[in-house]
Amino acid sequence: MNHALAQPRVLTTAIFDVDGVLLASPHERAWREALEGLADPARLTSKMYQAHVAGKPRMAGARAALEALGVTDAVRQAVLYAERKQRILEQLIHSGNVVAFPDALRFVQALADLGWRMAVASSSKNANGMMKTIHLASGQSLLDIFSVNVCGRDLPHGKPDPAIFLLAASELKTDPACSFVAEDATAGIEAARSGGMTALGVARVGDAAPLLAAGADLVVGNLDEIAIDRLACGWLCRRAI
Repeated sequence: MNHALAQPRVLTTAIFDVDGVLLASPHERAWREALEGLADPARLTSKMYQAHVAGKPRMAGARAALEALGVTDAVRQAVLYAERKQRILEQLIHSGNVVAFPDALRFVQALADLGWRMAVASSSKNANGMMKTIHLASGQSLLDIFSVNVCGRDLPHGKPDPAIFLLAASELKTDPACSFVAEDATAGIEAARSGGMTALGVARVGDAAPLLAAGADLVVGNLDEIAIDRLACGWLCRRAI
């Protein structure tokens, strides 16, 4: 957890993944419940979800989960699995099962107060709808605080390809090297590094080791651990205890 930035860079912009970084969304629960009839839902543990599904586009995640679980004919079954997961997810969202992480709200507000330009970048087509349900003290929705939104865009490749983060950097009108990406999934960390960006791992489920192994420049358990005063100078590091 004390991994230091190998090549410190002055940063000016931030790019955030949504599920697991900003929101405790019901994605994982939906993927698990949708397994009924295909495999034992209990086998899709949080560890397996983070390793094989988190951060990937819907179909890629469905196929990866079924292959990891050894489901016969995973490629064909993935279509049914992804469709079922989407129906369950929509029901959970409409039932109010979306919660923002308080540390994430404090962090993005602190960056906004510093005048940072921020983007939100998730492969999920549900991300925008979920963020709109979260309201800030200012009266804005969580989605409104970001100057750039590339969530749910149809791109040729999903994470770990860096396309979504490079698109975010382009729309922020910044050099990718001047951005950090906050991610909770190894695929997202790999994508950030491939795009030449600083990768901030958010290990909310005690998974610091795989995030570091994927190339994260810094890993924290929650975003309150980041030194806001250093970010004011463009440096991403842990705050002094």
